[in-house]
Amino acid sequence: MRAVLTRVQHASVTIDGKLKSSIGKGFLILLGVHKDDTEAEAAKIADKICGLRIFEDENGKMNRNPTDAGAELLIISQFTLFADCKSRRPGFSAAARPETAIPLYELVIRLCRERGFQVGTGEFGADMKVDSLNDGPVTIILDTNEL
Repeated sequence: MRAVLTRVQHASVTIDGKLKSSIGKGFLILLGVHKDDTEAEAAKIADKICGLRIFEDENGKMNRNPTDAGAELLIISQFTLFADCKSRRPGFSAAARPETAIPLYELVIRLCRERGFQVGTGEFGADMKVDSLNDGPVTIILDTNEL
């Protein structure tokens, strides 16, 4: 599983001109599911997202986790994180098919909510417009093969 996590002051997702979800201060997370991912990868990435200390403390150091910072999460499915760009036209055969990806995407959302986070979402497979105001900017790439 891969996630591109950006610290934001606010973020939102719109589908067909209608607001689907919005958050204040927190993380905008683009989440990709690999075809070989399981519930173990979902648990690993949710744990890392919920504990990553990249919010500033009173000394200006990135030392606070999202719970301490009162952060919200906006999690958007993003199969293109597994693009194979060896040719000029990307291939997506490493990305999980919807029957695998949707339950794992939903599991990550549920695990984050179980930890007390307000979690906004996109809509799997929809054409989404994502808007955000990056904070820092701070952007982290997570890959369960490297955690």
